[in-house]
Amino acid sequence: MSTDSVEAHAQDAEPDLEVLEAEGDLAADYIEGLLDIADLDGDIDIDVANGRAYVSVTGGGAELDRIASPDAVQALQDLTRLAVQAKTGHFTRLIVDVAGSRSARALELKGMVDAAVAQIAAGREAVELEPMSSYERKLVHDEVAERGYHSESRGEGRDRRLVISRG
Repeated sequence: MSTDSVEAHAQDAEPDLEVLEAEGDLAADYIEGLLDIADLDGDIDIDVANGRAYVSVTGGGAELDRIASPDAVQALQDLTRLAVQAKTGHFTRLIVDVAGSRSARALELKGMVDAAVAQIAAGREAVELEPMSSYERKLVHDEVAERGYHSESRGEGRDRRLVISRG
């Protein structure tokens, strides 16, 4: 990535396609190196959507499932973001997925929203959800807003969670 691209990225609220693709390539290279070290198989796919690079690791079978838990995927994402940041000199919002774990977690979060909305419809003022990552909170905020309810984040660090209430 050129110096001009990095400077443009730092000034823009949403990076351009070239910058996001470069971030995805750097992330894929980093993850490929980690998979080699761990002696794990997997295919790496890169996509760009919603102002983010998405890097997915698939096809590794049961061996890959060992690193597909939400905590492991979050740790891999954090490490990958740091590696990309070290190469580019700027923060990246890239998303890492392993063996479809993000989709599975999104369905789980939707189920939590279903349950919370049902409790509110039954008379509760608000429902507090379990702590979750910023990406997960964003998914829940979007789902809650789509249903006409209100959500807000509370807490700090790893204890940050959402509270859902009537709109």
